Amino acid sequence: MAGARQRAVAPLTPARRIGLLGGSFNPAHGGHRRISRFAIGALRLDAVWWLVSPGNPLKPGAGMAGFAARFAAARRVAKGLPIRVSAIERELATRYTADTLAAIVRRFPKNRFIWLMGADNLAQLHRWHDWRRLARGMPIAVIARPGYDGRAMASPAMAWLRRYRRSAASLDRPEGWSAPSLVLLRFDPDTRSASALRAADPEWESRDRIPVLRDAVSFRLLVGAA
Repeated sequence: MAGARQRAVAPLTPARRIGLLGGSFNPAHGGHRRISRFAIGALRLDAVWWLVSPGNPLKPGAGMAGFAARFAAARRVAKGLPIRVSAIERELATRYTADTLAAIVRRFPKNRFIWLMGADNLAQLHRWHDWRRLARGMPIAVIARPGYDGRAMASPAMAWLRRYRRSAASLDRPEGWSAPSLVLLRFDPDTRSASALRAADPEWESRDRIPVLRDAVSFRLLVGAA
């Protein structure tokens, strides 16, 4: 209609850049926090989601703390940073990382995701179920970890991924988020480990419980999070 006022069109909201860091977090510690802070800066991420695993098929169950204690510890360690602690893998009932990541991409199609892993995980990535599908699903950023660089660079997974190596700056372009894509990150090494923390403080689990647990991604209360 002539002379009618045009309705303002809201600008498109840019996709949020999310790093995904999975693990047992048994317990979470300053090393996880430091890696996440570094990745946020180096990759210009809006946030990092910590995916607390119900159980790792490649790790023995002995010595694994209850889920509630691990989740609570992760939430405490992440406080004050753009880190969301999530139990989404537990909610999805997925067993393998490749399945979890594919489900997350389907559930949050407006986000851009990058999988964050230490060099120790790259060294054994070829043992993960359907790891090539994982690599084809989203970019991967590998963060150096003391004592693992040599094994990681010589691993079967690295032999396959090497051809897809990209710079962190490539993520500033939309096509940089295509996969497979591998970004190698280096920063001052952090020697802290969950196993050393458990040895130094065997009773940590009894002190890291809170009455209410809420997933920071789905915002659901975690029922029966023992």
